[in-house]
Amino acid sequence: MVVKVGVAKLGNIASGVMAELLLDERADREDMQTFMATSGTKLEPADVDRVVSNLKAYKPDFCIVVSPNGVLPGPTGAREQLAAAGIPVIIITDDVTTKKEWEGVKASSFGYIIMKADSMIGARREFLDPTEMADFNGNLVKVLAITGAFRKLQIAIDLVIDQVKAGKKGAELVLPKIVMTTDKAVDGEFTNNYALAKARAAHEIAMAVAGQNVKGCFMTKEWEKYIPIVASAHEMMRTAAMLCDEAREIEKAGDNVMRQSHKKDGALVCKNKLVAKFE
Repeated sequence: MVVKVGVAKLGNIASGVMAELLLDERADREDMQTFMATSGTKLEPADVDRVVSNLKAYKPDFCIVVSPNGVLPGPTGAREQLAAAGIPVIIITDDVTTKKEWEGVKASSFGYIIMKADSMIGARREFLDPTEMADFNGNLVKVLAITGAFRKLQIAIDLVIDQVKAGKKGAELVLPKIVMTTDKAVDGEFTNNYALAKARAAHEIAMAVAGQNVKGCFMTKEWEKYIPIVASAHEMMRTAAMLCDEAREIEKAGDNVMRQSHKKDGALVCKNKLVAKFE
């Protein structure tokens, strides 16, 4: 059986850059396939409707809806339309747990993975050019990868794929309900305590970036003040990425980097030594 996974990418967060790639890192899995439809940079209703129409036509076993601020009307409408068509939905978004709409999401039948460190970018025109945008996202992808946040996301989605392979469908599926805290992200990722400490620091810094960018983008009106604020948030993310590099180098020095790879049938194999075969 080949499991069909639909991915609706609405706007952009770093998790959206990698969502479907984490499931098939060598592009050789035979037990599943993905189809991704994107609204581009926008979250307008017409863009979202186009994505939903394409995903319905694909007829996936379940869908992932990944977007910034997943309680906005666009992402909310997308998942509700997909659910109305009988398609189970997993939401992947940045931290919405402080927003009033979050309680409704938490109590719903939707699955969710809230990536608390997938922080908002410093989207002020005077500061954010395309190079800065790409650099910020590159740093953020590194943080989410090396701290373990991406691995936990990937494993959670793999478990849903396994359920479909076992014959479950629709409302029978048990969907993930995860708030990706620092503790969850780093759990089991490191053998060296200094590497663990650096990774924890990186994830905590990345989470704090959102607060600075919200302040710079929405709460500060004077351009002379908001430019240094958003610039400082991007410096924080750069520092977090550097800490992740240091953590991984410590693990590499002890030949203890954990690697988990998908086999063609979707099974995960693991090893901790570089020159060794997967078990």
